[in-house]
Amino acid sequence: MSAAKDLLSNYQHIIESLTLTTGSKGVFDVTVNGELIYSKDQTGRHDQPGEVLALFESAVGDVRRYGQG
Repeated sequence: MSAAKDLLSNYQHIIESLTLTTGSKGVFDVTVNGELIYSKDQTGRHDQPGEVLALFESAVGDVRRYGQG
């Protein structure tokens, strides 16, 4: 759940909803605004620390992290 913690700690001010859904065979997909930004199935591995956060930041563009003015 590190990815969820990273996202909520840094972008709680813009995330309206975050849903974690379990699936068979360890499914782990992250979708932002309908766009898949990370898929364990496609990469063949689990995300590295901070990887989903970096992908999220790239997907949302120029948005400041929570508490950074």
